[in-house]
Amino acid sequence: MNIEEYGLKDNMTKNIDKDAIIARIIATHKDRYEIICNKGQGFAQIKRGKYYDNPNSIYPTTGDFVLIEWNYTGDSMIYETLQRESSFSRTASSSDRNRELHSQHEQLVAANFDYVFIIQSLNNNFNVNRIERYLSMAWESGGIPVIVLTKSDLVQNVEEYINEVKDIAFGVDVYAVSNITRKGIEEIKKYFSKGNTIVFLGSSGVGKSSLVNTLYGEEVMKTSEIREIDSRGRHTTTSRNLIMLPNGAMIIDTPGMRELGMWDAEEGISKTFKDIEEYIGMCKYSDCTHTNEPGCKVQEAIENGELSKERFEQYLKLQKESRYNTDSDTYLKEKKNKFKEISKINRNNRKK
Repeated sequence: MNIEEYGLKDNMTKNIDKDAIIARIIATHKDRYEIICNKGQGFAQIKRGKYYDNPNSIYPTTGDFVLIEWNYTGDSMIYETLQRESSFSRTASSSDRNRELHSQHEQLVAANFDYVFIIQSLNNNFNVNRIERYLSMAWESGGIPVIVLTKSDLVQNVEEYINEVKDIAFGVDVYAVSNITRKGIEEIKKYFSKGNTIVFLGSSGVGKSSLVNTLYGEEVMKTSEIREIDSRGRHTTTSRNLIMLPNGAMIIDTPGMRELGMWDAEEGISKTFKDIEEYIGMCKYSDCTHTNEPGCKVQEAIENGELSKERFEQYLKLQKESRYNTDSDTYLKEKKNKFKEISKINRNNRKK
């Protein structure tokens, strides 16, 4: 077994002792990790003293490369997480926050991937706003986003869906596939070359596990039927798993996320909504709020039909959410000061 076959790159091993044992985390189970290394495959736990005593420690997740003390008869010990090339985080749900070790709010989903497959199904699950949300997080992650629309056999107007997504996904490849007819599968296989890692993101019922099985060539992930009434599925993936395909490419399959809280995604939002930000830089006033100021190019573009009002509102919503989740204290202070200023203006207007 060679750890380099699992995507380890030369630049990741700089300044590491040549005798150190490097492993990759292939699954997470709460406080326990499944690992693979040159010694074999097994389970591991973090060496708590090493992580707790160092405030800069990076707590591991699926896809991470870590240094371990190998144990042939029991759990190995993880004592350091290597620097990541990419990572995907979301805001932890209330049920997750109490058990996340590294942060009160941030929940790491996956690390060290080359591509982010944003998966949406062409049924009632299809939602452009959700794609924009995933896209912002994907750009922020360091991976390259690719949008895959599954269950194309369920609709007649596939090209209309593709064009609708392309209108909001600038510079991103968009594909429509079917695990039933296998249409479009060959087109996306180019991303799955040996040594590449692809993370699958999407809500439950969109066909992530079915796509893994199709690419693998046999059933390695459990799948379940969706409810016809609302197109929602049960969570068939309950943990984050790294699966190696027969050709040496790897997939990180993540649990379906009903909620995807934005976490520090300013740069990703800028890339996703670069059409809007081009207008923002053209406003007459540098502190324009893009509401009713004279010379606001954003409002002019909306009135002229060059920008969608709904898309601009989604942009503002994601920005606000990202700022709040990243630094809620600063956000709330700024919001309070803003309302104070509005109140002051209103009082002055009443006096006049």
